[in-house]
Amino acid sequence: MRETITLAGGCFWCLEAVFQQVRGVESVVSGYMGGYVDQPEYGQVCEGHTGHAEVVQIVFDSSVITAAQLLDIFFAIHDPHTLNRQGNDVGTQYRSAIFASSPEQLITAENKIAALAQQSADAIVTQVLMAAEFWPAEVDHHNYYRLHSNQPYCRAIIEPKLKKFMRDFVEKVR
Repeated sequence: MRETITLAGGCFWCLEAVFQQVRGVESVVSGYMGGYVDQPEYGQVCEGHTGHAEVVQIVFDSSVITAAQLLDIFFAIHDPHTLNRQGNDVGTQYRSAIFASSPEQLITAENKIAALAQQSADAIVTQVLMAAEFWPAEVDHHNYYRLHSNQPYCRAIIEPKLKKFMRDFVEKVR
C-alpha cells in the first residue's frame, strides 16, 4: 500500500540522502511545509520569514517498510531534543517535525515520541501535526547529495548520517 509522510529534521539535503537509500521508499522530494506563505522560496525559508520547515516528502510502500520503521530511522539520524536547531543549522526552518498524512500516522508518531521520551532525560521537541500544503523545493535542491557528494558540507554533515543509517539499519538499505 502506498503512503506519504513528510518529515522535518534540519537540512532537507540530509534527510533526502538517507531516505533515498531506504528499501520500500518510492520517492523523496525536498520542500517546505508548515508555513504561512504561498510558494515559498529557499532564500525566504532560510531567512526564517515564512514559518516553513525544510522537509522531505516521502512516498513509501507500507508493505515493505512501515511508517513506524521510517520514524525509527528519522529519530536515529537527527536530534529530536534540540528546539529549532540541527547542528549549525539554527532557526524554526530546521525544527524537528512529523507531518502525518493520516490519523493512523499521527498516532504512530505520538507513540514513537512517547516511547523515546521514556528512554531519555531530555525532552523530545518534535512537533506532530497533520500534513499541510507541501511546496517542492527548487530543482537545484533535489538529489543534492547525489549531485554534490564531494562538497565539504556533504562530506562533513550528510555522510556521517548516511553511514549511521547504513550501519544501524542494514536490513532496510536498498
